[in-house]
Order: sequence, then structure tokens, then C-alpha cells
Amino acid sequence: MTVGFGIVGTGVIAAIHADALALLSSTGVPPAGLVAVTDVAGSTAAAFAAARGCAAEPDLDALLARPDVDVVSVCVPSGLHAEVGVRAAGAGKHLVVEKPIDVTLEAADRLIEAARSADVALTVISQHRFDAGLVQARRLLDEGALGRLVLGEASTKWYRGQEYYDSAPWRGTDAMDGGSLMNQGVHYVDLLRWCMGPVAEVTAVCSTQTHRIEVEDTSLAIVRFASGAVGTILSSTAAFPGFPQRLEITGTEGTVTIEDGRMVGCALRGATTSGAAGASGAAGASGAAASDPAAVGVASHAAQIADLLAAVEEGREPAVTGADGRAALEIILAVYESARTGRPALIEARG
Repeated sequence: MTVGFGIVGTGVIAAIHADALALLSSTGVPPAGLVAVTDVAGSTAAAFAAARGCAAEPDLDALLARPDVDVVSVCVPSGLHAEVGVRAAGAGKHLVVEKPIDVTLEAADRLIEAARSADVALTVISQHRFDAGLVQARRLLDEGALGRLVLGEASTKWYRGQEYYDSAPWRGTDAMDGGSLMNQGVHYVDLLRWCMGPVAEVTAVCSTQTHRIEVEDTSLAIVRFASGAVGTILSSTAAFPGFPQRLEITGTEGTVTIEDGRMVGCALRGATTSGAAGASGAAGASGAAASDPAAVGVASHAAQIADLLAAVEEGREPAVTGADGRAALEIILAVYESARTGRPALIEARG
């Protein structure tokens, strides 16, 4: 039986979700397909639906009332993720929520609790965990090949022109979007934590360098991990013309370097060779995303959606949980707090 998806919000990222579902549908493993979409702009939803061969519903209630919608992809502005997700969970729909999980911890907690109470699966998009280079890096970490971790660096140096922020009234706002770290850098914040472990403290500066927006377009943070390791987070949408996202993990026994989902460097103590280990795992069109928000590969989104469906079938948690999305958000909010107060921001360990 085909699992039916509904997409709420038919902006730029919705096309990626639709393409990922089309990719899954073409393979039939797992069997999934897009059946309906909705958007507050009815004409936009209608055009999207016509192009994708699915139904356009007039509002969220109508979409949630459809018995053939089993999973809802939440692709609305970030500050509305919990609002839409809570309603979808209440209707018994499993959830694929675009990053970030929301823009406040209170909203994130409401969404996580709603999914738990309704006994529906929730995954927050962090599709780069499924990129080939990250899968390789995670395997090396799990095997202990890097030794004790000492340093982790996450860098997102992208470029967005003012027209990007002017394209929708919610972009570049504190309530609905957040700055470059919340919107663009969140992926590599999650990857840094996934590889290095929980964060205990951040010391940060944020600034608005080149855009007319109410949030930052550049942020830099020094990170202390609970393990005692240290690291840095850099995120910007003011870095013309845009550069690959980069993650570097260093341990006592070696270093791995990831760029746009590909392992471009791997140096291990005692290894006979040094350089890229299996660097052929491309991350789709992610390199172009450095300057074009629509240029996102779909394979990793498809892999994460497939994992959600497998989790439902197997009765387990998805590989990327609501708690993971919350943890990345907590780090970002700590960066903002430190930049605002001029002091280090502490992150309490959660049981």
C-alpha cells in the first residue's frame, strides 16, 4: 500500500520534498507518493499541485481530513512549524518537519510532546546525515578510528543577495525565520553535535554585515563540548560568491574533512595513505546551494523520508528525532544569547 504524503506550504523547499517523494515513488521502495498540498496562497498551491499531479486543498483542515494522507511534510516558515505540526499530529499524521524544528524551545517542546501524545513519528530534516561523506565519517567515529575527539569545526559561508530576503515578508525576521545560523547554518550545527557530542558552552558574536534584515547574516562561535573537546561554528549569508559547507573533525588519531556532504580528506595515524577516503559520494546539487537556495539535491531528503517510513514500519525512532532538532536549536539560541549578552552561554545537560 502506498503511503500518502501531504505538503503544507508550497514555497521553495516544498519542491525538494515533492522531488524526493517522486524519487521514492519511482523505485517503489518504500512505496510513497504525494497526494495533496495546501498553502495560504491558494493560487500557489493550485499551480504546484497541477505541476505535480496531486490535489490542492483549500486549507490545512481539509488536507488533514483526507484519509489518504498518512504523513505531513511541514514546509511553512520556521516560526510556524510547531503550530502546523501540532495540528497534524492531533490528526494522527506522521511528521516530516523542515529545519529548524521551530525558532523557540517552547515551540519545539510543544511539537515533540504533541507527536509523543499522538503516538506519531516525527523527524526534523537534517538530510546531510545521509550524505555519503557523513555516513563514512560516522562509521569512522563509531569504530574509534579518530581516537579521542579534540576539535570540531563547522562552516557555512554562503551568499544570499538582498532580493532573497525581500522575496517574502517573513524572511530575515526574528519571529518567523532567524538569521543565517538558524536558517542556513543549522544543518552543520546538527552535524557538528552528531559527530562531537553534546555542547556545554558557547561564546559568540553575531552581526548584520550586508543585508537589511532584523537578524544576523554572520555569526561566529567558540564551542566547548561536554566531553572537553572544543570547536567553532561559523555561518554567513554575506560571503560572496558562496563556498562549500565544511565540517572538520579532529581526534588524537586523525582528522576527517567533509565538504558539501563529500569526504574530501581523511588522515589517520598509521594509515599507509592520506587524503580523501571514498570521496566519490556526491551530495547532489548541494554545492550550488551556496548561492542558490533552490539548488538542493533530493537524494538525501529521500533517504531521510525513507528512514521515517522504515521507522514507522519497524516501530522505532527515526534516525533524526525531534529531540535532535531541539538540540540543534538549543545550540543556535545559545549562540544568539551569548552574542546578545557578551558572555558565555551555558547549555544544561539533559537526561
